[in-house]
Amino acid sequence: MAKPEEKVGFGQRLKQIGMVFSFTAKRDKWFAPLVAAAVLIPLALTVVAVITWGWLWLPVGILLTLLAVLIVLNVRSNAAMMNAAEGQPGAAAQLVENMRGDWRVTTALSSTTQMDMVHLVLGRPGVILLAEGNPQRVRSLLGQEKRRLAKVIGNAPMYDYIIGTEEGELSVRKLRTTLMRLPRNLTGKDVNALDKRLTALSARPNLPKGAIPKNMRPSKGAFRQMRGR
Repeated sequence: MAKPEEKVGFGQRLKQIGMVFSFTAKRDKWFAPLVAAAVLIPLALTVVAVITWGWLWLPVGILLTLLAVLIVLNVRSNAAMMNAAEGQPGAAAQLVENMRGDWRVTTALSSTTQMDMVHLVLGRPGVILLAEGNPQRVRSLLGQEKRRLAKVIGNAPMYDYIIGTEEGELSVRKLRTTLMRLPRNLTGKDVNALDKRLTALSARPNLPKGAIPKNMRPSKGAFRQMRGR
């Protein structure tokens, strides 16, 4: 189920903005000049407006300056985060977890020791599988998960993507837009029901087929104790 959003105080919000500023400034050489332009241009226009029409334009100019800085911060920080995330294991799952909306992510539903992994995403479009790692190996993982999940998802649509930069792969930069453009095939009730079935499937123990090995069988004394209860 989707987790309720925690309330963030004003001081904590300012701290988060400061961390985003620092993160973006270290990775984007154009960030500082663009922020300077976002401050100086509105302030210059504000000075002209105040001289021409009076002090009432001062608060308007300040608000416009703050808005311009926030727009630059939002655009450039998103680009910096995409650059940092590209090629990092688990980046696709983390990006979807931070998207707005009811997106239920199971990280590394299937994985290998070589850091190949398949993430499960459940949302209004249906069931989405995101594969990260070596394309040849993750195709095999994808095939296994698609066959396994097909047994329990019923008529719910299933989408699968291999995350990467090669032809036929989906870039991390385009992942958010791609998922948001998918049709909303399920209702909220459908998503809840499907979530329960998939949770039950993941929790089901994988018992070995055939006869139970002797070292796993209960002793005869255990049976006598159970009958005597």
